[in-house]
Amino acid sequence: MAGLYYEDFTVGRVFEHEWTRTVTEMDNVLFSSLTMNVQPLHLDEEFASKTEFGQRIVNSLFTLGLMIGITVNDTTLGTTIANLGMTDVRFPKPVFHGDTVRVRTRVVSLRESKSRPDAGIVEFAHTAINQRDEIVAECTRQALMRKKPRS
Repeated sequence: MAGLYYEDFTVGRVFEHEWTRTVTEMDNVLFSSLTMNVQPLHLDEEFASKTEFGQRIVNSLFTLGLMIGITVNDTTLGTTIANLGMTDVRFPKPVFHGDTVRVRTRVVSLRESKSRPDAGIVEFAHTAINQRDEIVAECTRQALMRKKPRS
């Protein structure tokens, strides 16, 4: 697996994820529709054009999912057991159709699981940045991670 085990992480380690993603109109409309979020800021160009944004904005939960998804290949692919929670979620700037998002991850803390001797908890701080170097999303995520298998 490409993912790292609990023991592979160190507090303060920073990942500058190479994968980026340009967000499309289809991403926004499909995600909003699938999740039954009929907010006109996401779906109605006429409505959104009269707001302070001047155009539709991308659904923030799509942005959150994309931010975390971009990190998986470098950190947790096949080695995570579960996400335990996400806190301090913020969206300082909106994402628009056509924006390209990149992500940086910092390891905040590590602790062994009290209930699972084969796992530990890694706390990540994720930051999503657009092509204008604006922070568009941030969150802290706690993940239950597998420890290296015993030989």
